[in-house]
Amino acid sequence: MKNWWKSGTPWIWLTGGAVTISMIMVFGLILLILVRGFGTFWPHAIVETSYSLPGKESERVVGVLRRSESLAAGVIREAGIPLPEGQVVVTRHLIKAGNRDVTGRDFQYFLDDFLGEWHYPREMVMLERREWGDFFGMPLRLLEQGQVVVDGEGLWPEFQQRLKRSNSLFDEIRRIERGAIGNINFAMERVRLDRRRAELRGTLNAAVEADLQARMERLNADYAVLEQRLNSLYAEARRDSIVLRAASGQEITVRLADIVNAWQPNNMSIPAKLGTYVVNFFDFIFGYPREANTEGGIFPAIFGTVTMVLVMSIIVTPFGVLAAIYLREYARQGPLLKAIRISVYNLAGVPSIVFGVFGLGFFIYFLGGGIDRMFYPEALPAPTFGTPGLFWASLTLALLTLPVVIVSTEEGLARIPSTIRQGSLALGATKGETLWKVVVPLATPAMMTGLILAIARAAGEVAPLMLVGVVKLAPTLPIDSNFPFIHLERKIMHLGFHIYDVGFQSPHAEAAEQLVYATALILVLLIVMLNLTAITIRNRLREKYKSDSD
Repeated sequence: MKNWWKSGTPWIWLTGGAVTISMIMVFGLILLILVRGFGTFWPHAIVETSYSLPGKESERVVGVLRRSESLAAGVIREAGIPLPEGQVVVTRHLIKAGNRDVTGRDFQYFLDDFLGEWHYPREMVMLERREWGDFFGMPLRLLEQGQVVVDGEGLWPEFQQRLKRSNSLFDEIRRIERGAIGNINFAMERVRLDRRRAELRGTLNAAVEADLQARMERLNADYAVLEQRLNSLYAEARRDSIVLRAASGQEITVRLADIVNAWQPNNMSIPAKLGTYVVNFFDFIFGYPREANTEGGIFPAIFGTVTMVLVMSIIVTPFGVLAAIYLREYARQGPLLKAIRISVYNLAGVPSIVFGVFGLGFFIYFLGGGIDRMFYPEALPAPTFGTPGLFWASLTLALLTLPVVIVSTEEGLARIPSTIRQGSLALGATKGETLWKVVVPLATPAMMTGLILAIARAAGEVAPLMLVGVVKLAPTLPIDSNFPFIHLERKIMHLGFHIYDVGFQSPHAEAAEQLVYATALILVLLIVMLNLTAITIRNRLREKYKSDSD
């Protein structure tokens, strides 16, 4: 036994066991995210039943079963609900009943002991609305301008056709509002800033004023045309509505303009549900958020995350590589260099929120405020770069991940055999030529490794971003058709912050639960895709220079 301990075998088994446990935990977490995340988009069956508590009037329950759990019967008895003697365990069901504008809540727990028989009516409809969450009910009749158009058997096909038309109108409205009108508002702001700039420079004369006035009149004329078109579209979109019977028995009228999607899960085949699942998934990926981020899609968050990581990579790569080359190839070895290396290593361990505070104070208030005073005085007191935005978020993350790139690049440079350097110098190359044409290309895979680690960390950061540019809801994307096309001063959305906001700041925790898992799934997949792209580039570079290093 003593020799066995000395041989080191126990430590090998201990290390292997620790790695195995870690892998099981990681894969278990990923599996949980996959199951909960992908399950968000499936059209679950709608159940109809009754709920009769002792001493209370029976109520009708309609909704989707979210989950079931078991509780100790004593907990229920303490709440004043009588249970049979001897019962130890009680099962309760969390049902998404929707209809928040009618009942005031989306979710409710029901005890299995007091639920009646469960039915699944084939005609029951689930409406995904733009406001007030989902609605469950039985369709009764379709209205046009308040007059009954269809009721009975032909209602559902006609409703689907008119809903498709309504969504087309809504898409056109959003294109005009976010596209054409957004461009006009941007141009009007430019005219205002040009006038203010001319006033500050003392160049505002009659000719300049006439030109600015003509530009503004053209923009106002274009806006009037678009406004007229919008009014007609809104009037046309409000034409149709549907009447449904809610679980409470009330007849509720819902305008088709307020409906995003509708389906009858109890009357759908498996292929139809798969088609709906795909549509819901793509709507989630490419849609815009609604209802305080608890409904709708996450496209602005995906776009903001990818853009921020790309800008961060463009900033951190040259600075990290040049710093590593200087420290490894040019700097004189000594106490000062050792102190610099220790500082770099320690910088990697600084809490990320500290970088956020530094970015807010130095980058935004100091540098951004100075840029505004020097180059954008006409916009003051409204800040341009002196406020959190995409560029400052990317720069803060670049500073956060800089030590990783420096250390990885230094390690790559140190692994290059000295014989390669000596051979290059013996053939007449200078030190600079040897470095940039021989050593640096061979160390490129190590540089890519540092970039991969930087991307993985930057894409998942949240704490510093809340201070330097990430917001709950960004009205516009940082890239559009207006010059200079890439607007680094704009605020962005981020998947990590979106998860935090929905999971911990949402007024409807149960409604946000599945959305949190779905967003976390997309964030994991996005990080994997970014890393796989960088790994592919690294492997190609490694194969390219493999023969040179042999």
